[in-house]
Amino acid sequence: MLGNPTRDRLAERREASRREIVNAAWSIAREDGLAAVTLREVAARVGMRAPSLYTHFESRNAIFDAMFGQAWRDCVEHMNANLPSTDDLSLREFLKWNTRTFFEFCVSDIARFQLMNQRTIQGFEPSPESYAPSVQALERFREELEPYGLSRQEDIDLYTALLGGLIDAQLANDPGGNRWEKLLDRAVDMYVDGLDLPS
Repeated sequence: MLGNPTRDRLAERREASRREIVNAAWSIAREDGLAAVTLREVAARVGMRAPSLYTHFESRNAIFDAMFGQAWRDCVEHMNANLPSTDDLSLREFLKWNTRTFFEFCVSDIARFQLMNQRTIQGFEPSPESYAPSVQALERFREELEPYGLSRQEDIDLYTALLGGLIDAQLANDPGGNRWEKLLDRAVDMYVDGLDLPS
């Protein structure tokens, strides 16, 4: 018996309840939009009364905060799982991979993309803890670009605006289709051709 760690069953149950609440909130958001996520509706989904949610989340925005952090952690995991060896890739090839991989992750879940990248919830701002994975993703992207000589902030801003715009257009005008997806490689070619980089 000595030396065996003692399980904190109460903490495990609490964490399981938090996951169940967040999963219920995602289900609502995916079915009816982020605005439909209310404490009452989430509570009904998990079989508890709305006031009982306050033992797990202090507010609706606290649930959104947990969802935001989870979304960005999932994004980082998705990008890492699909990361090619960059040793043999040109900047153009690397950006085409990055563009397509991030685009596919975002368009696969409209509610998740809206929470991650658009200010659709009035009064919601992610906590530093939940925001950290998005900062991590951007910092890793910057590090991956440095060997190519791409480090100017305005160049990176232009790329993120271009990619975000393509995702927005796809989700707004052709959800489930590929009208803007077909333009990804062309957009990267235009972007790279317009850069003033050392050869």
